[in-house]
Amino acid sequence: MAFVTGLQSNDANYLKTVSTPKHFAVHSGPEVLRHRFDVPVSLHDLADTYAPAFRATIVEGGADSIMCAYNAVRGEPACANHLLFDALRNKWGFKGYVVSDCWAISDLHQGHGYVLTLEQAAALAVKAGTDLSCGPEFRALPFAVQNRLLSREDIDRAVKRLFAARFRLGMFDPPDRVPWSKLTLADNDTPAHRQLALEAARKSIVLLKNERGTLPLKPSAKNIAVVGPNDDSLNVLLGNYNGTPSSYTTILDGIRKRFRNAKIVAAIGAPVTETSAVVVPAASLRTGGTSSQPGLAAEYFPNTGLSGTPVLKRVDAAVNFDWNNVSPGPGVPAQNYSVRWSGELVAPIDGDYRLGGCTDGGYRIYLDGKKILDDWGPHGTRTMTTLVHLQAGRAYPLRMEYFYHSWESTARLLWVPPNLAQEAVNAARKADVVIAVVGITPQLEGEESDSSDPGFFGGDRVDLNLPRPQQELLESVAATGKPLIVVLTNGSALAVNWAQEHAAAILEAWYPGEEGGAAVADVLSGDYNPAGRLPVTFYKSVAQLPPFGSYSMAGRTYRYFTEQPLYPFGYGLSFSSFNYSDAKVIPDQFAAGGALTVSVRVTNSSSVSGDEVVQLYLSHPGVEGAPIRALAGFQRIHLNAAASQSVSFTLRDRDLSIVDESGIRRVVPGAVDVWVGGGQPVAGPGQPQTKGASTKFTITSGATLPD
Repeated sequence: MAFVTGLQSNDANYLKTVSTPKHFAVHSGPEVLRHRFDVPVSLHDLADTYAPAFRATIVEGGADSIMCAYNAVRGEPACANHLLFDALRNKWGFKGYVVSDCWAISDLHQGHGYVLTLEQAAALAVKAGTDLSCGPEFRALPFAVQNRLLSREDIDRAVKRLFAARFRLGMFDPPDRVPWSKLTLADNDTPAHRQLALEAARKSIVLLKNERGTLPLKPSAKNIAVVGPNDDSLNVLLGNYNGTPSSYTTILDGIRKRFRNAKIVAAIGAPVTETSAVVVPAASLRTGGTSSQPGLAAEYFPNTGLSGTPVLKRVDAAVNFDWNNVSPGPGVPAQNYSVRWSGELVAPIDGDYRLGGCTDGGYRIYLDGKKILDDWGPHGTRTMTTLVHLQAGRAYPLRMEYFYHSWESTARLLWVPPNLAQEAVNAARKADVVIAVVGITPQLEGEESDSSDPGFFGGDRVDLNLPRPQQELLESVAATGKPLIVVLTNGSALAVNWAQEHAAAILEAWYPGEEGGAAVADVLSGDYNPAGRLPVTFYKSVAQLPPFGSYSMAGRTYRYFTEQPLYPFGYGLSFSSFNYSDAKVIPDQFAAGGALTVSVRVTNSSSVSGDEVVQLYLSHPGVEGAPIRALAGFQRIHLNAAASQSVSFTLRDRDLSIVDESGIRRVVPGAVDVWVGGGQPVAGPGQPQTKGASTKFTITSGATLPD
């Protein structure tokens, strides 16, 4: 809802831009099967779990577009699905346009085998209600009209919806009438935006464990070891489908800036996964020649063939770039360019190294005059390495060549040294405290990835564990006996059972954005008191879950999960503590069509000012189809030390409804149990039951609600 309204604005006449909630709906099976996967979702689960967020963005948020999915739902491909389009157009009153996911129209024919030809697929999608194709499939529409698969009225209907959106964007009006036409590049990436990014990152961080007040870090911590493959990574700040910020603060940067009086020693310690590699650091690269300096000499060419005169020459400290359709430097085009990096590689110790690269364009690597890798052809992002033996201190001539056409632009020179873990252990032994920045990356859990690292397949995760090299790193540095603080980067739940048992503190940082490193450092230092809560359940392992291809909600999410999770939905700690009292429901007898108010008094019972996230959960005992409990509202409040505040929630029919087996939403008479607290009424790992207060009320008359 916030995303939709923020994108579209609240102007009465014009949209700032069109928001497009996706993927409608029940998206989308295992990634490798999504182009042919059919979800036989029950009507209960469709209405109870999968549709409500879409309904909210359309009915309440006013989203002006929606994107249909690749998969099929109950036997019909999503982009030609009558059940979905009936809900969208007829029941929710959607007036905007529907766009397919890219090449999803082709899937009607090639993936699902639902029709025999592309022309039939395009016609069927338009008739069902898909107005715009992300891909070339709608080029088949003239043929479809000529052969009476589609009428001109069908075409006109889609075209009118698309032009209506353009009118709402102000494309055909004088610019002085359109408020958003006055926006320029100067209005983007401003100091205010950077401050907002910092605030968002701070508020999203979840403190999962804090043993004996490990955090905030004490001033006595003068030697800090920062280990882990994600400590200095831009990728884990940004997630995916992102732009590249003009400046950013990695977690290592943030720690260095905040703890200026401490000695910070960084050591990667492990690759992200068993088959991945790390960026070759500037300390092992030099330009060579009589005026040698750290890094590699770089030559940038305005073509993809390394031909002619370079338009830019400079020294790059390392080959570690995500340009993403942005010029690498003055005179270099944003697309269709090539780069040659040359210099020397100097290994820190003798041993066998894996040396290679990761790009989304062609590249080749020469070492000591020999070509050791050749991937010179256009392709998506992928990593290749080869085994080489290097002698410590010897300068090996090195050259990496790379070209880029369009779309995303990634270029990295990578290796796996034989001493990664030992460097981290040595740093830990000399430190007062160890901060391990571990987790996964957007590339591992991204859309339709080609990753087949252990634990991952095609963009899906086949287990929830921390990748083995990182788990071994945690155990190795913990064996030094130094306090271990774990900072997690990830976009989905991690089963960090060992860390929960052995680490002194755990912070969930997610993919926290351009100022994420500053936010993490603020929490570590106590400059910011964390209050984030988990928006998903952290399970102990995939063994607690049904098969991944099943879309039944039985046994999934806090609403239907009957086992003990690692961390429950809504869980999060603080440097403050809060008490709840005086929970009330007025009136305590509710008749359908009315409203009631739930209130509670919240008191900061500590000496530390902080935020509390007050969560309201409802349970309908004995009502078939009802979840164990469901979040009905939440408010984030700030309380000074020893201060109190009354917090109230107003609930109406839809807030109090459940979905029956037939997918009908109803207000059902009976008793309703109420819990208001800092989380669910369950205990976190090693924690007493979450603080809160309970009460109840009775629904005296029922009703059937519209979809």
